[in-house]
Amino acid sequence: MRYKLAVFDLDGTILNTIDDLTDSTNHALAHFGFPLRSLYEVNGFVGNGIHKLIERAVPQGTSEQDTENVFKEFAAYYKTHCDIKTKPYAGIEDLLIILRNSGCKTAVVSNKADFAVKKLCDKFFPSLFDAVVGEKSGIARKPAPDTVNAVLKELNILKENAVYIGDSDVDIQTAANAHMDCISVSWGFRSTEFLQNNGAAIIANKPDDIRDIILDDINL
Repeated sequence: MRYKLAVFDLDGTILNTIDDLTDSTNHALAHFGFPLRSLYEVNGFVGNGIHKLIERAVPQGTSEQDTENVFKEFAAYYKTHCDIKTKPYAGIEDLLIILRNSGCKTAVVSNKADFAVKKLCDKFFPSLFDAVVGEKSGIARKPAPDTVNAVLKELNILKENAVYIGDSDVDIQTAANAHMDCISVSWGFRSTEFLQNNGAAIIANKPDDIRDIILDDINL
């Protein structure tokens, strides 16, 4: 086995959350009379946490106070609507079961709000992660390595024995800042070309590719 710990991003990596994110964003925008955003636009806004999502979604020139009001409305709505249309990507649950049965620990580190990360992992992947961490006050979010380092410490795993798995440039940067190997996935919110242009060294096109890499069934 190549790694003892697989750390996964959430949005665009293990769960397709874009419909609920779009619906919640548009609920908050509409509440204050702002123009709505398309799924394509919201897809381009995600990756740096929900506050940054709202900062990008409101019209240019929106005041800080109005942006904060939209964010609060979004957060309240998303808290109870984050799992309406969200669903796991095909093959992810089987991948997690195989990894854990093989002795590899699993974790999630996401820039999504911590409450939503825990709620979604409990619903869709009960008992399949050894640690689950989302964005919360007091710890720098990705691409800072702080949340990843906290998981490494919690699970007593050296960084050279762990791999970070995600679908975005933020995930590539996070792995680099944590001095960890990175696997980028092609089924998420960013294209293969985008990932390659942003430094992706290894790209998985299906969950089985991740299994083969971690269990050392293929040569890199």
